[in-house]
Amino acid sequence: MEPVSVFGHLKQQDFPESFKFYFKHKNIQNTQNDHRTLNELVRPKLKIAVVTETWPPEINGVALSLLQLCKGLQQQGHKILLIRPQQKMGCSQFSPNKECLVMAQAIPRYPSLKFGWPQFLKVSSAIDDFTPDVVHVVTEGPLGLAALQAAKAKNIPVSSGFHSAFQDFSRFFDLAFLLKPIQRYLCWFHNNTQLTCVPSKDTAQTLQDLGVHCPMAVVGRGVDVECFNPKYASGQLRQRWGADEQTAVLLYVGRLSPEKEVNVIIHAFIARQKVSRQKTVLVIVGDGPEREKLQRLSQSAPVIFMGSLSGHQLSEAYASADAFVFASQLETFGNVVLEAMASGLPVVAYDYASPQLHVCHQYSGWLCTLGDTASFISSICQLPDRTMLKNMGRKAREDIQGVGWQYPVQQFEQALYSAARIIPR
Repeated sequence: MEPVSVFGHLKQQDFPESFKFYFKHKNIQNTQNDHRTLNELVRPKLKIAVVTETWPPEINGVALSLLQLCKGLQQQGHKILLIRPQQKMGCSQFSPNKECLVMAQAIPRYPSLKFGWPQFLKVSSAIDDFTPDVVHVVTEGPLGLAALQAAKAKNIPVSSGFHSAFQDFSRFFDLAFLLKPIQRYLCWFHNNTQLTCVPSKDTAQTLQDLGVHCPMAVVGRGVDVECFNPKYASGQLRQRWGADEQTAVLLYVGRLSPEKEVNVIIHAFIARQKVSRQKTVLVIVGDGPEREKLQRLSQSAPVIFMGSLSGHQLSEAYASADAFVFASQLETFGNVVLEAMASGLPVVAYDYASPQLHVCHQYSGWLCTLGDTASFISSICQLPDRTMLKNMGRKAREDIQGVGWQYPVQQFEQALYSAARIIPR
C-alpha cells in the first residue's frame, strides 16, 4: 500500500512553482521509492496573494479573522502579498511580505467602511512581481473582481472566501430589487474559483442552495482567550454604567446596522424593565448607520452607547458585563459570541452559526429558534440573577478555552494547498 500524505498521489507537475525547485535539487523522479521524501514535504511554503476590501484597524469579524489567519500563515513560513484599499491608519499587528494599495471609496450608509477601486493594471502588476502560487480573494467587491480576472488571465489558481450574507442584506436596506442580481453574481464569482472557504457547514449549504458548485472548505474561527478574559473586569467601568453589585449588565457588541436587529434587543430590554424586579443595564458597543435611530428608541431606558471599542477597552467591556445578547439572524459565523464566552459571559442568541456550535442551551446560555423573535425577547425578560449568570459564564469560559486560532490556520493552510495544486493545464 502506498503511504498517504497531504498531497495524495500528486506528481511533480502538480506542485506549485515555489517548491518545484525541491524536486530538481533532490533529483526526485516521483517514483514509488520517493514517497517517503514527498511525505517529508508536509508544509511546503506557499506564496499567497490575499485580496481583501476590509482590513484592521477596521473593526469587523472578517477583518479581524483575516488578520489572525494571515499572522498564522506567516508564522508557518508562508509569504503573503496583501492587496487592499488605502487606509488613513495602518495595522501595527501584521507586516505582509509585500503590499499593494488601491484607491478606496466609502460604502454608501457605511462611511467607515471602504471598497477598493478595481485598478486592474496595478493589481495585475503586483501579482506579476510576487508570482504567487495562489490568489485568495476574501471579498467579492470591485477589487476582488479585478484580482479574480487578473489571476485567471495569468492561469494562477484562485480560492475565495464567503463571509457575509450579502444576498440577504437587501431586505434591510430597501434593495429587494437587487436580490436576484446579487445571488447570480455571487454564484458566478465563486464558481469561477478553484475553492471557496466558508466558516461553517451551514454556510456551505447556503451557498450550495444558491447554486455554487465549486469545492468548499470549512475554515473555522478562533478566539484569543488571553485577550478576552474575565480578569479584565472593571469595577470602575461598572460604576460608570451605574451598575452596583446586584445590577445585571447586558452587553451587545457589533455594528449598529439594520441587519443586526439591535432594535429587537432594545425592545426586549424595555420589556424586561417592566416585568423584572432586578436592576438591569444594557450596554451597546459599536457604531454604524442605525446609531441615532437606536438612541432615540432607547431614550426612556438605561441604555448606554459606548461607540466602537478595541484592544484593552473592548476586553474590559466584555469582562465587566454579565450576559451577552445577540439578535442577528444573518451571520455566517459571529466571532463576537466566542469573544463573549471567553470573557465569561453566557449568551442569548439564535440557534445557528457560532451559537449553535458553541453555546449549550441553559448551560452556557440560551438558544432560540431562528426566526422566533418572541422567544428571544422572552429569554431576555426571564434572565436569572447575577449570581446565576456568573455561574453560567464560568461554564461558557470553560467550554471555549480550547477554541484558539491554531486549528483554523491549519484549515486555511490546507485549503490553500488544495487550491494551489489545481492548476489548469
